[in-house]
Amino acid sequence: MRKLKSSKVLVTGGAGFIGSNLVEALLHQDNHVVCLDNFSTGKRENIAPFLNHPHFNMIEGDIRNPDDCMRAVEGMEFVLHQAALGSVPRSINDPATTNNVNIGGFVNMLVAARDAGIKRFVYAASSSTYGDHPALPKIEDNIGKPLSPYAVTKYVNELYAGVFADLYGMELIGLRYFNVFGKRQDPDGAYAAVIPKFIKSLIDGIPPVINGEGNHSRDFTYVENVIQVNQLALLTENPGALNTVYNVAYGENTSLNELFDQLTSFLSVYNPAIAEIKPVYGPPRKGDVLHSLASIEKAKNLLGYDPEFGLKDGLKQAIGWYYEYLSK
Repeated sequence: MRKLKSSKVLVTGGAGFIGSNLVEALLHQDNHVVCLDNFSTGKRENIAPFLNHPHFNMIEGDIRNPDDCMRAVEGMEFVLHQAALGSVPRSINDPATTNNVNIGGFVNMLVAARDAGIKRFVYAASSSTYGDHPALPKIEDNIGKPLSPYAVTKYVNELYAGVFADLYGMELIGLRYFNVFGKRQDPDGAYAAVIPKFIKSLIDGIPPVINGEGNHSRDFTYVENVIQVNQLALLTENPGALNTVYNVAYGENTSLNELFDQLTSFLSVYNPAIAEIKPVYGPPRKGDVLHSLASIEKAKNLLGYDPEFGLKDGLKQAIGWYYEYLSK
């Protein structure tokens, strides 16, 4: 796998789950990294190990503030834009804030990157953009009607990226993430993602709640695969690979019932009593798509994407981290 080295990279949302994993990898590869975060969802503990690193600079600021965006891009070559308010339920409960951060903040970052002469801008898009389109696997050119305010904001990001590429000659790449999981993903709170939420419940001996009958399926994607594709997007020299969007996934889907079974199996190695826990079934969540499965052929062909971690290998890595983290 090609890796970015000796470059200057801004990671917005760098104190978040995906952002902090990107920061860690880039620093390990001898890059200079700036993190911009307002800590609304990111955590200070996620970047604590990097604060004394000679090639790391933390800027506490908000992408809704154009001055913070301009300050963050100063002297940078590349931008990895991860800052956003995630979660479909959060967007349903508070669409205005989701819109202000995910669209207003995104445009602020595009303008700042344009004015600073950033070489390439790679941004976190979302599989939620596929909305109600029924076909599986999901192919980048075929999308449906968005099912949540969050999905609308992530699609609008793609539209803005296309306009900025056409009008200002910028190089932009969108990465439609499919249910990313891994170390540092927050297991707490009303908007916690399903894998860390289930892991915490099981470790605590509490039956997890599955929304619906457990037949919903997702293309769960380990964070190391995301780190790989972000770097490939920054490094590609193929003009045909620019100013477009890519699915970022493993290319296999797993139902929530199957996920629960795998989690109990892996966690029972640490505590055999976990194998006896059964889930509780609740009502389906508004705005959720039923099934999600990605075609990753485009990213393979144009970027050289080759995901190393399937669900089982990723879960083993993540569970080891969570067991230590939650035992502190």
